[in-house]
Amino acid sequence: QVQLVESGGGSVQAGGSLRLSCAVFGYTYSTSAMGWFRQAPGKEREAVAAIYTSGGTTYYADPVKGRFTISQDNGKNTVYLQMNGLKPEDTAMYICAADFRGFFGSWFRGTWNRVETYSRWGQGTQVTVSS
Repeated sequence: QVQLVESGGGSVQAGGSLRLSCAVFGYTYSTSAMGWFRQAPGKEREAVAAIYTSGGTTYYADPVKGRFTISQDNGKNTVYLQMNGLKPEDTAMYICAADFRGFFGSWFRGTWNRVETYSRWGQGTQVTVSS
């Protein structure tokens, strides 16, 4: 059974940094794409960043551009989210997502931020940023 396991969340002050990790277990082959979403209490799940694992093309939501960096370690089927310059509005549960279908990068370019693009989800890791 495929599982996504996140780690690295925590509490930091505004301006601080955290590095999240998401490892895929139970799947031998490379993923097609992986992404990070976040969900704050009472709000909808929103896309943060994603990576098309074949080639490494990355995508970012506007609120995190220039502050967050998504990267991958294909050999470990793991994706990372380096978060710098954290703000209180970044406080949320951060959830890793993955998909294993061999879709085209051109399709992913238009769908990376949609929940329905991903077929597997982790349990999430909490990030809390205090002012």
